Amino acid sequence: MESSADKLRGLRITSLDEDDDDTVIPHQPLPGPAAAAADYEDDDEDEEEEAEVTLGVLKKPKRPGLLLRHLFPSKAGGIPAWLDPVNLPSGKSSCCGFCGEPMQFVLQIYAPIEDNAAAFHRTLFVFMCPSMACLLRDQHEQWNHRHGNPCRSIKVFRCQLPRTNAFYSTEPPKHDCSDKPLCPGGNVLGCCMAVGAIFSSSAPVCHWCGTWKGDKICSSCKKTRYCSEKHQALHWRTGHKNDCLQLISSSDPSKSVLPAIGKVPASTSWPEFEIEIDFEGTFDSDSCDENNSKSLVMHRHGKPDAMTQSWMDQFEADADNKRWASFQERVSRAPNQVLRYCREPNAKPLWALSSGCPSNADIPSCSSCKGPLCYEFQIMPQLLYYFGVGNQPDSLDWATIAVYTCEGSCDQNVSYKEEFAWVQLYPTTTTKR
Repeated sequence: MESSADKLRGLRITSLDEDDDDTVIPHQPLPGPAAAAADYEDDDEDEEEEAEVTLGVLKKPKRPGLLLRHLFPSKAGGIPAWLDPVNLPSGKSSCCGFCGEPMQFVLQIYAPIEDNAAAFHRTLFVFMCPSMACLLRDQHEQWNHRHGNPCRSIKVFRCQLPRTNAFYSTEPPKHDCSDKPLCPGGNVLGCCMAVGAIFSSSAPVCHWCGTWKGDKICSSCKKTRYCSEKHQALHWRTGHKNDCLQLISSSDPSKSVLPAIGKVPASTSWPEFEIEIDFEGTFDSDSCDENNSKSLVMHRHGKPDAMTQSWMDQFEADADNKRWASFQERVSRAPNQVLRYCREPNAKPLWALSSGCPSNADIPSCSSCKGPLCYEFQIMPQLLYYFGVGNQPDSLDWATIAVYTCEGSCDQNVSYKEEFAWVQLYPTTTTKR
C-alpha cells in the first residue's frame, strides 16, 4: 500500500501557472477578527459553522521592489523584510537549537489586528533549519515544552507596531514607486540587491545570509559583518578572501564591498516569492464525514461489547487513512496552496494525519505574557516544491506546520516575540532516519 508520504508527494504541483497580467495588486493584510481563543482539540466534534479560511499561493513578484518592508509584504523565501529593522533577533534566537547554525528564512505573513492599536502593523516570521535530522529531533522536543524551553529547529517570531512609529508613515502605501520608509533599516540590503545599491542600515546584517544581525566583524578589513563564524568562513571561501585584500588597500572600500553583499544572499536562501491571498470559499461536498461512522459506534450507551470494540479498534487503525483522505480532498480544491490562515475562534489546523496532533495541554502559554495561545495559520508541504527541495537523505519534509500565537497579541518590551510551531511529520519519516 502506498505510504502517506508518497501520496502527498504525488499531490504536489508539477508546474507553475503562467500569469500574463502585469497589473500590480497592492499587498493586502490577511483578514482576521479580534484575537479570540481557539479550540485545539482533535476534530471529533462537528462545528456548527466552519471558519472561513484564507489561502496563500506563491507568485513571482512582477517587478523589483514589491517586497520592500515599508510595503508590508507577505512573502516566502529570499530574506526577511523585517518590520522593525533595528531590533532584530540575535544570539541563540537566530540559531537552530540542535546544530547551532543560523536558521533559514521560510516566510512571513502580514496579519494586523484591527481592534488592537498596538498591532496596527503586525507580521509573523517563520525560520527553519534546513537539516531534516534537526527537524526529526525537533519532533520529539515539541512534546517537552512543560519541562522548560525546548530546543527547536523551527522558530516563529511576531513583530508588531502601532500606527504611529519611528519606521513608517501613518498613511497607507500608495504603491506608485513613491513609497519610502521613514528611516532605512536592516532589510534595505535585500530590497536593493536587484538594483545593486544599498543604504546605510540601522541594524547591519550578515554579509553572507543577509538575514540576521551582523554582530561579528571581519578582523582584517573591519568592514564586512557576519551573524556566525560559519557564515564568515563561507563568505571567505567564496570570494571575500580576495575582496578583503582589496578593502585593506583601497582608498574607497565601498566599491569592492557592495557587489559582494548583493550577490551572496540569493545563492544561500530559498527562491523568493510573493504570497497572494484568496479565500478558500465554500464548497458543497456529499462525501461522508470521516468521523460519522466512528460517532455511530461511540454514541452507543454503556460499555462496548466485543464486536463494538472490534469496530472501534478498526476505526482507530484506519484513522490516519481517513484523515489523509479528508486532507487530500480539501487540499485538492486549491492544490497550489502553501498557506492556510484563519484566526477565527473556531479555527483549527487541517491535519494530514490523526497521529501527531496536539491536544490543548500540548500547546504552551505565551512565552512573553504567559497568556493562552490560539491557532493562526499553517504551512503546507507544497511549499517544498516551490523551494526546490529534493529527496536527498537530509532533505526537509513535513505533513504540515501549524503556528500558534498569543491570543491577545501581547505588546511586551521585546520587538520580536517568539511564538509556537507544531510540526506534524509522517510516521514513515520519523522512523526512516
